[in-house]
Amino acid sequence: MLEVRGLTVSYGGIKAVKGIDLDVKNGELVTLIGTNGAGKTTTLKTLVGLLKPVAGRIHYNGTEITGRPAFELVRRGLALVPEGRGVFGLLTVEENLHMGAYSRGDRAQVAADFDRIYAVFPRLAERRRQRAGTLSGGEQQMLAIGRALMSRPQLLLLDEPSMGLAPLMVQKIFETIRVVAREGVTLLLVEQNAKLALETCDRGYVMESGTITLADTAPRLLANADVRRAYLGE
Repeated sequence: MLEVRGLTVSYGGIKAVKGIDLDVKNGELVTLIGTNGAGKTTTLKTLVGLLKPVAGRIHYNGTEITGRPAFELVRRGLALVPEGRGVFGLLTVEENLHMGAYSRGDRAQVAADFDRIYAVFPRLAERRRQRAGTLSGGEQQMLAIGRALMSRPQLLLLDEPSMGLAPLMVQKIFETIRVVAREGVTLLLVEQNAKLALETCDRGYVMESGTITLADTAPRLLANADVRRAYLGE
């Protein structure tokens, strides 16, 4: 579904991403782990058209999308749940979800998807008239995921979904990620909780200083001594 070759992204004269290759197959759940500043968020933003690469190629479902604008990629089925959630604080929960479906014209299906999102996140249903800015961090993360799902993505990119959340809420968010994957959405997950990410995903990439240093199945990365020492605190 996603094929990235030689992707290079710069801020000013500094290369944040240095010629990386990665692949995500249809139906997979893939994680990208690494420390702060490794280039993970920059990679996701480039994949969804928020940043333009200086080199490299991105193919999605067999079509090159390198440098295409974000609004076009959403219509093609690529959606990002950004780091920090990025909900519209002055809008209600329901209005935020409507924003996720702004590019769709199938009103009957949009209504059905509201029911689906509220079934996955009952707490959002209870707070549908509440302003998003007054929700807890965990509720805002639920809303950010729900808003992205309202665009009917084929490939969902999640950037640090557990950041700043209590352990119980982290477990709830990851349970939801598994549910979304079982429903047929392909996922690329950036997550600092490397253990939880690798326990959840099929495959993983390790990113350091803008480069991919390891790529393997999630069980093998979990068993890798260097990964355990650097990212699992062992």
